[in-house]
Amino acid sequence: MRKFSTAIALTLLTFILAISCTPRSGVTINEIIAFGDSLSDVGQVFQSSGGLYPPDPPYFHGRYSNGQVWVEYLASDLDLADNQTQNFAWGGATTQGGGDSPVPGLRQQVSTFTQAQQRLNPNALYVVWAGANDYLQGQTNVSVPVENVMEAIASLSDREARNFLVANLPDLGRLPATRSNGRAADLTALTQVHNQRLEQRIQQLKEQQPDLDIVLLDVFSLYNEAIANPDQFGLANVTGTCLSGMRSCANPSQFLFWDGIHPSTAGHQLVAEAAYTQLQQVGVASR
Repeated sequence: MRKFSTAIALTLLTFILAISCTPRSGVTINEIIAFGDSLSDVGQVFQSSGGLYPPDPPYFHGRYSNGQVWVEYLASDLDLADNQTQNFAWGGATTQGGGDSPVPGLRQQVSTFTQAQQRLNPNALYVVWAGANDYLQGQTNVSVPVENVMEAIASLSDREARNFLVANLPDLGRLPATRSNGRAADLTALTQVHNQRLEQRIQQLKEQQPDLDIVLLDVFSLYNEAIANPDQFGLANVTGTCLSGMRSCANPSQFLFWDGIHPSTAGHQLVAEAAYTQLQQVGVASR
């Protein structure tokens, strides 16, 4: 596993411990099954487009970044082999999908997966991270994406899935592509309400179904902490993009963002480390 400095580890723990939904101790994970959007996509859009998008290079083998994405780093941290990860995330996915959307949304991804399974793996970690595209594409009713996320979790838990890692959203008004446009303030407000509502709904679910193990990963605080204190995270540029047109910067490992929306692989490592640290704090182990 990659190692952080003590300062970074303490910074992560500061906000991680504040929002933990603590599962039973001693949970053993033998597989990751991920659903979501471009923040987790490891090649679904790339394969479906015949290798045309996202273009490789400068993007890395179908990822919306310059290297591996956070789910891959997390699997490595948990000592899981490639065949112990299933990833159904699609770049561009909303929480709902359907209609004119060319890619399956979160709920469609989950439905396709569950319909193909006779029985879900009770020792898998089910990763759910979606919602950003809803707001970037104009959604203003926070209840819609939040309830879609909760429906996705319910569809899995109804089939005996028990271990969940659910991520909230980074500040969508502070991305390189949005921070200077007229929607920045609205996107920040929507993000904050989304994250508050999501935390409330997950807590309600935990009270209703205490047998579910749900970890809520606070990506919002992680991004904001990295932006406020980049040197503590080994970063030099946390507002601009490494990628300019089709040309990469000379020092991508020092950038939080690869393009206007997506983190660099260094940014993905930060998310994975935060997820791994939190899972360890609540007693999740790998097999």
